[in-house]
Amino acid sequence: MDKYSTSLDTIFHALADPTRRAVVQRLAKGPAPVKELAEPYDMALPSFMKHLNVLEEAGLIASKKQGRVRTCSFNPDKFEAAEKWFDEQRALWASRFDNLDTLLSSLQGGNDET
Repeated sequence: MDKYSTSLDTIFHALADPTRRAVVQRLAKGPAPVKELAEPYDMALPSFMKHLNVLEEAGLIASKKQGRVRTCSFNPDKFEAAEKWFDEQRALWASRFDNLDTLLSSLQGGNDET
């Protein structure tokens, strides 16, 4: 397949869940302890930790433990692979649409002459 598939699959899987996307949005504002991150969600802490583990395995967040407090932070570098993939797809489809537009224009021009 392509060179990005494994990391992209992991990133997109991690971002497929609305809870995890919300956590990433929150952490984009700055680091936060797990307890603070879990507060808005109606789920047990072990369930919430599973969401954090998925994000951490994808490399989208990092966590460190200091004493009894685990603090999470956002890792924007991991979005570069996804951003590059989106840019490649955007360029590919823009080119295809340009080719289609050219074809349709030439067909339309041919119909005007008949």
